[in-house]
Amino acid sequence: MYDVIIIGAGPAGITAAVYAARKKMELLVITEDIGGQAAWSGDIENYTGYQFITGPELAAKFEEHMRKFGIRLKENETVLEVLKQGSTVLVKTDKAAYQARAVIIASGKKSKELGVSGEKEFKNHGLTYCATCDGPLFSGKDVAVVGGGNSALDAALQLIKIARHVTMVNSAPVLTGDAILQQQVSLSASVTVLNKTRVTEVFGDSKVRGIKVLGEGTQESLAVEGVFVEIGLIPNTAFAPSIEKNELGEIKVSARNETSVEGIFAAGDVTDMPEKQIIVAAGEGAKAVLSVFRYLLQYPQ
Repeated sequence: MYDVIIIGAGPAGITAAVYAARKKMELLVITEDIGGQAAWSGDIENYTGYQFITGPELAAKFEEHMRKFGIRLKENETVLEVLKQGSTVLVKTDKAAYQARAVIIASGKKSKELGVSGEKEFKNHGLTYCATCDGPLFSGKDVAVVGGGNSALDAALQLIKIARHVTMVNSAPVLTGDAILQQQVSLSASVTVLNKTRVTEVFGDSKVRGIKVLGEGTQESLAVEGVFVEIGLIPNTAFAPSIEKNELGEIKVSARNETSVEGIFAAGDVTDMPEKQIIVAAGEGAKAVLSVFRYLLQYPQ
């Protein structure tokens, strides 16, 4: 019986784990991977204490901090169900089942898919959802970034340094990311932006050779060898159907990170808290554990 089980090891989950360890809680962290979305990010210039650090470097710092506490960690394990049973919470995974007095869901989000012909066939064969992970594979090649928000602009800025040419395919009338990112992209002669345009098909042979796009009444094919899908994220909440969520599928939480189910808390991008930023997620992870600590003081012995 654990005091708390933390689901996820991104900025929120890792911070929660560190705070829980310092409170001498009996805890377990269950995660499919370590670092979460922070590990996918490119250059980070807005995390306090670091004027500049890459996403993978920051994720590595988080992991190093967590491992110093000797926290019990179940990696490469997928949570299938979180179920309240009396005064305890049962967490079922694809490998085992665990019990705790409280649970913190910090499972983050996953990439949205395009939902077009060829997407599944060419996934990991030229089509990817992570510029940080796969960008170096496309050195000197023409690539497309699908999207117009911060994640798409961040991907484009990473790829400018690697690819020969980057085409941004944006379904909105204008780019919607931060002004400073838009400015940086606009200064590059190796980026073309297609607004009011959407991808209708990904095609190729054994790997991606191009995409079909539909603009304002015009359809054309673009010869690219890489497609980076950056059209947003959806919360990882399929394992918690009984917990109240908003219209975006995000878990609703109170100011104390409480969910609609007593004993189950949530933190980070999986919740309806505004502003999806690494530093915000980390802060929410700390808050969640402090709320769990107060909750456990009331817990029946």
